Amino acid sequence: MDGKKLEFKGEEALRELERLTTNARELQEAILRDIISRNKETEYLRKYMMGAEDISKFKSMVPIVTYEHVQPYIERISNGEDSSIISGHPIVEMLRSSGTTRGKPRLMPSIAEDLDRRTYMYNLLMPIMSKYMPGLDKGKVMHLLFIKAETILPYGMPARSVLTSYYKSDHFRCREPDPFNNLTSPNEVILCPDSRQSMYCQLLSGLIHRHSVLRLGAVFASALLRSITFLEQNWRELANDIRLGQLNPSITDQACRAAMSHMLVSPNLTIADEIESICNKASWRGILVHLWPKVKCIEAVLTGTMAQYIPMLEFYSGGGIPLVCTMYASSESYFGVNLNPLCHPNDVSYTLLPNMAYLEFIELDNGLRCGNEEEVQKEKVIGLVDVKVGKYYEIVVTTFAGLYRYRVGDVLQVTGFYNNAPQFKFICRRNVILSIDLDKTNEEDLHKSITVAKEILEKQNYLITEYTSYADSSSVPGHYVLFWEIKLMSEKLESGKAQSLVHPELIEGCCIAIEESLDYVYRRCRTNDRSVGPLEIRLLEYGTFEALMDLLISQGSSINQYKTPRCVEPGPALDLLNSKVMGSFFSPKDPTWNAGL
Repeated sequence: MDGKKLEFKGEEALRELERLTTNARELQEAILRDIISRNKETEYLRKYMMGAEDISKFKSMVPIVTYEHVQPYIERISNGEDSSIISGHPIVEMLRSSGTTRGKPRLMPSIAEDLDRRTYMYNLLMPIMSKYMPGLDKGKVMHLLFIKAETILPYGMPARSVLTSYYKSDHFRCREPDPFNNLTSPNEVILCPDSRQSMYCQLLSGLIHRHSVLRLGAVFASALLRSITFLEQNWRELANDIRLGQLNPSITDQACRAAMSHMLVSPNLTIADEIESICNKASWRGILVHLWPKVKCIEAVLTGTMAQYIPMLEFYSGGGIPLVCTMYASSESYFGVNLNPLCHPNDVSYTLLPNMAYLEFIELDNGLRCGNEEEVQKEKVIGLVDVKVGKYYEIVVTTFAGLYRYRVGDVLQVTGFYNNAPQFKFICRRNVILSIDLDKTNEEDLHKSITVAKEILEKQNYLITEYTSYADSSSVPGHYVLFWEIKLMSEKLESGKAQSLVHPELIEGCCIAIEESLDYVYRRCRTNDRSVGPLEIRLLEYGTFEALMDLLISQGSSINQYKTPRCVEPGPALDLLNSKVMGSFFSPKDPTWNAGL
């Protein structure tokens, strides 16, 4: 970041946040001037600005674009053309998106100094946390972090996830000792490309240090829950390793074995007995605080559709410790931090930092509705500090690496301001929808309807552990299909009995409630137009979503960034889901619809 300081301690970091948020407008203008100055000679900007550096020309001449517009430039660079076609600085790598939000992974350009920006934001997080939770420097952090093997593009440039990029960088591998981020896992274990061996060793490391762990988490809640499931399946082997002081021979990665040999220096019967006693209990409610009794918080992304994992994490944590969401970031850019980390995940708002990238916002009409591409161009696009409280926006980003007025696809709602910097609640990904006819159900609508069904199930002692959806147009009329895994709250996940024991009337009741919670147009299509058929819920075998994750990771997704797709299309993912169906239930009645509304 042009020689600017990257590391902050305590009060110094809080003063830096005050400076950033107080001077948000000035910093945003300076960022945009700097981006234009550096990149004015690129093929992309010359096409629209012809070498000009005026901010007003940028806003009037450079179009707002989606990935389809950017992709040809990305492909040219991937195939060996000079990165100067979009960036004034060398592009050193391409960052893959999660690859599970409607389609294949997208590639985002990244320059060397982007790592400085990510490090800068990471270094602000612990001073914010420590303001509300003192003593976090007195123990260890059990963060489950994973890399994904990178792809080498035709002319030698790596393509990898943003987190893999960071974990492989000197910023992470050669970091100075930090008492606030004293990880339980050695670097060699985190950097193991085999996710199973990495997970095994990271859980083993955490269990060895179980009496020292103060913070526990993963990047996304889904990754943390996958780790808990892995622990349910492998705790006996893990405890046995600790009992014998020897690593399981199934771990063949030599770097992992060498690193773990320094931790398994001798048998520890006491810890092994403790783990076996805890994990042998009939219920795993509160298992996290039983295994790690000093843990003060659980950290993971729990906003947007990740909010569906809150009940599961509350179950496994016993509901007595905070679930913390620290920051908002994407492959395109890191954006903001949560200045109130102890708030409930449902109430999280992120304060966007004005020195990460240049940010603009498209106001969405009628709540989350948005016009087509041509209509968007005509809408007024506003800057970071000009947004209005209560309004919904789609975020647009301009970066030093060569994205210009790029639509990220995230929908945010303004909840307030901290000094002059707006605070946003993450709502959904705009481009994830179900549609059969004139109905348009976005990710947020789907999540809200599932929440209604969850409340019904919870009253009967069931939990939805995971879900996705599909717009089935193979029949006439087409209809929505929801794929669910459910469990009894009183049983361990590994038993998987709930699917076979649930009463059909209960699931049919969920179908009715979901359809009633969907919008007016959907209900009109169902009840009046008959252009949409009855909603269907398909209950899946236990472990299906684990298998889905394995499938998508094998196709290029990163375990760190993995998010269960909320909508699937025809292909291997849908085939897998349909092969695991244990029962199918349809809505037995039409939803309410009033022509006068």
